Amino acid sequence: MDWAEFGQRWIRVAELTTSRYFIIAGGSFLIFYFLLKNTLFSRRMQSKFPHRKDYFRDISFSLVTILIFATMAALVFVVLRPYTNFFQPYDLYGKAYYFLTIPLMLLVHDAYFYAIHRLMHHPKLFRLVHRVHHFSTNPSPWTSYAFHPLEAFLEAGIIPLIAFTLPVHPSALGLFLLFQFCYNVYGHLGFELFPKNFQKSLIGKWINTGTAHNQHHEHFHGNYGLYTLIWDRLFGTLRKDYEQKYEQVTGSHRLKAQPQKRV
Repeated sequence: MDWAEFGQRWIRVAELTTSRYFIIAGGSFLIFYFLLKNTLFSRRMQSKFPHRKDYFRDISFSLVTILIFATMAALVFVVLRPYTNFFQPYDLYGKAYYFLTIPLMLLVHDAYFYAIHRLMHHPKLFRLVHRVHHFSTNPSPWTSYAFHPLEAFLEAGIIPLIAFTLPVHPSALGLFLLFQFCYNVYGHLGFELFPKNFQKSLIGKWINTGTAHNQHHEHFHGNYGLYTLIWDRLFGTLRKDYEQKYEQVTGSHRLKAQPQKRV
């Protein structure tokens, strides 16, 4: 193994992921928790804001997660690359296939996440692995990567899963990972961004929303999906009060803005 190349790849991924975390999660935090906090308060799922200690805890665990993600990426892109299905050039299978791989990766990840997420909610695994993420019963953008190291390893497993099953171009995988993180930040944002009645629309009833994931953090059970509600609806794990909560957050019975002394 070329340790120099491995080290260089590890550093690049660690730098990229750290920058992404602080720019996207940090930028969202600045906008929604400071600049537009009162203006958008009616779109909050929970009236209270987390405490500073919650933010610092989430950031600390997230930095460990980033190191694990960087290690997994370096292993796949350097050590295991000869055995993967990565291809060059990007249009080897046609430009249409290149762009098609992105929604395909999203579907694979959606199914993978639902499976490991439900597994981690087994009482024994929850205490050992998943409890760290659920320290944030009222999540914020900083919660996006706040995992126990074992959970971080499982989350990073989507990289080799895709690399060894689906022919993809590395840049398409990079775009997928960027979208994945952005949607993860939205899921933990604490504010609903989709419009009123979206949860009842033909498309919206299958899309996982920030409201749905916030309910999961608040109540610990139900709404296990990542991008979609397909698996929650199929296996009966969608919370029965989800649509009511979404309507409350986006409808006429909204939270009224209240002065908040601490964030």
